[in-house]
Order: sequence, then structure tokens, then C-alpha cells
Amino acid sequence: MKTRLLAGVFVLAASGFVFAQQPVTVKLGEQTKSGETGTAMLTAEGSSTKVEVTIKGGPKGVAQPAHIHEGSCSKLDPKPKYGLSNVTDGKSTTTVPVSLDTLTKGDLAINVHKSAEDLKTYVACGDIKK
Repeated sequence: MKTRLLAGVFVLAASGFVFAQQPVTVKLGEQTKSGETGTAMLTAEGSSTKVEVTIKGGPKGVAQPAHIHEGSCSKLDPKPKYGLSNVTDGKSTTTVPVSLDTLTKGDLAINVHKSAEDLKTYVACGDIKK
């Protein structure tokens, strides 16, 4: 029975069949007493990843820059690794040119800033973990 199962998996792999990766949810916790929390849903799209950020408690009509940074929320490299679309009215959707596997295997975090004028103030952050 094991031999047949393994042979079936090999045939599927050899035929180009790719097993779909499950989306990864990153919890975005409040920083600097901002009152802003939320999630980022990371979904594999071939060799790219769709990142959908949803924030509650943010300002209306203010574009809040968001990025994926190396490090963790407790020790973030200030230089962004991947830019994300600004979070406006609590929403942002971006496709980044890197696989979901790469994002979840690295030491990376998603960070949201107060505004383009105040990039030094972080309002929400979440470590990317599988």
C-alpha cells in the first residue's frame, strides 16, 4: 500500500501537479499605543505572494505606509525589504515578487507606519511565521 501511495505522489509531482499552499495569517499587534491592530493574509500566487492587510483603529483617509522588514517586531531592521501598498481606511493589497515559502522561512515582519510624514512611528507589526 505504501509503495502505491508513494508511486502516486511521484506521478503527480512528475506531471507538474503542484500542491496548493495554505494561506498564512499574520497577527498585527498594536505598537506605540496606537490602538491599531489587525491581520495580514499571505497567499501563494506561483512564485509571488499576495499580501492583504486589514487594520482596525486606524485614521480615516490617511495613507499609512507598510513594508516587510528583516528582523522581528522587537528588533526590526529599519530598511524595508519589500514595499507594500499604503494602508488606507484599514485596507491594503499588494503582490510581492517572492514566494510564500521564502517569506515564512525568513526572519521577517510586516510593519505599518503612522503616516508618510511620520515614518518613525510604528503603529502595528506582526512577525511572519508559518
